[in-house]
Amino acid sequence: MKEDKRFIEVTFPVKEVSEESSKEKNIRQGHISTLHIWWARRPLASSRVTSYSALIPYPNDPVKEAEIRQFIINFSKWENSLNRHYIKRTREEILSANNGVPPKVLDPFSGGGSIPLEAYRIGCEVYASEYNPVATLILKCTLEYPQKYGRKKVKRNNGLLEEEIEINPLVEDVKKWGEWVLNEAKKEIERFYPKDEDGKIPVGYIWARTILCQNPSCGAEIPLVRQFWLAKKDNKKISLYPYVEGKEVKFKIVGDGYEKMPPNFDPEKGTVSRAIVVCPICGSTIDDDTTRKLFQNGKSGQRMIAVVLYSGKGEGKTYRLATEKDMEIFKEAEKYLEEKRSKLMEEWGIDPVPDEEMNTKDPNTVAGRGYGFKKWGDLFNSRQKLALITFTERVRKAYKKMIEEGYDEEYAKAVVSYLGLSLGRLVDYSSVLTVWENNRDTIAHTYSRQALPMIWDYIEANTIGLSSGNWLSGINWILSVLSHLSQIPPVEKEEE
Repeated sequence: MKEDKRFIEVTFPVKEVSEESSKEKNIRQGHISTLHIWWARRPLASSRVTSYSALIPYPNDPVKEAEIRQFIINFSKWENSLNRHYIKRTREEILSANNGVPPKVLDPFSGGGSIPLEAYRIGCEVYASEYNPVATLILKCTLEYPQKYGRKKVKRNNGLLEEEIEINPLVEDVKKWGEWVLNEAKKEIERFYPKDEDGKIPVGYIWARTILCQNPSCGAEIPLVRQFWLAKKDNKKISLYPYVEGKEVKFKIVGDGYEKMPPNFDPEKGTVSRAIVVCPICGSTIDDDTTRKLFQNGKSGQRMIAVVLYSGKGEGKTYRLATEKDMEIFKEAEKYLEEKRSKLMEEWGIDPVPDEEMNTKDPNTVAGRGYGFKKWGDLFNSRQKLALITFTERVRKAYKKMIEEGYDEEYAKAVVSYLGLSLGRLVDYSSVLTVWENNRDTIAHTYSRQALPMIWDYIEANTIGLSSGNWLSGINWILSVLSHLSQIPPVEKEEE
């Protein structure tokens, strides 16, 4: 009997493919990881070439073996993932090894879709399933919709002759309706993110949670700040500087382009570390248990400290202290939230702000650690809630409007699915657990790791702005992925 070993059973360039797989963490534009967060994603590089190596025979020829190993290394590179020559070769070799029939690949727990996507790329007939509804939506947006709706041949007149060209209607419509959602949301909430008098646009608002000093002779409000840096780059060092007036902690902005940074001031040293708080006025310490109890008993607050601004003129981000006017606008948003929340509750039959209970037994979450978070809606401040329910409402309306305009119902579902994923990205950047990443001048998202840690000072993103954490940036990330997925050549189906 002839021995028929697959290539991967004999040899495989593990080291090289592992290096390419590791690089994927830094690939952003077009990578499926940027569609929506999914834990334990398998790298596309290793999913692609291990499947290929498992489906072709070992050649029993050292020269051919070396050539295939090098081909595998090359094909594992992200920049070659859409290379038509590489894809054509893998598909032809796999068909040849399988009597001309595309192999059937079933992934019963597909998760983020890496394995079925790469099996499809190399020409397999793919079946993917999931019982988690979020994963199911991700799979449809990764495997089904780009191939079903991402290509369309149309005839267009170039001025002289009529020619047939291929367009991507899905990309065009996600872009069109993503912009429609933004423009509609702006009409309602733009007034709550006003530009400064000099035309600068808020990127976000930096908040600090607060508690009162427990020293009976002090009782001052303590802003809980883990460190004071606003920008910490080689060529740009700017910080908040806390100082005391009477029994009040006030701030200045110091550093490059601002008031000179005081000597002996260390911006790394904040007022709180691991829930242990030091009062900047009297110097007394509040232990971690007491800090948690204050939060649990509703004896904590929050204070807007600074605003990050962007002009769009190439000068980078700038900063200013928060003003009374900033707080007045926030309170107006808070008031309007209650009106809109009541209206949508009546219209939808459910609370538009998530009112489900959080797991207070899980020590990996802020709820389980005892900081007073009890419902999922507690993870957002009032203006964040207003923005998110407004975008949610507009996404729902976009679907209705598409149907009114005569869109096919299933196609409209595909378009609105990507808008829903963009909404998910917006939520990830619009919670009270997001931080200002001072070494990159950008907003870090909520799920920087697989947990919900306590964040003492957070940044509230401008959801309709022009910088990180806004609606349109989410749409652009998704369009990049959609464009990549739609360029994978369709697999020719076996004739029945």
